[in-house]
Amino acid sequence: MTNAIAIAVIMLIIGAASAYIIKEKKRGKRCIGCPQGSCENCACHANKQNKD
Repeated sequence: MTNAIAIAVIMLIIGAASAYIIKEKKRGKRCIGCPQGSCENCACHANKQNKD
């Protein structure tokens, strides 16, 4: 019984994280963990442009 509860909790966490990532990607954020992810000044985005 405890295994089923643990699996359910883990699946709930994974599902919520996936839903959040999909929602933010639809909003146009490039980097989910970056506070400036939706603008061109994002450090992650600038590094990717420099590598190309």
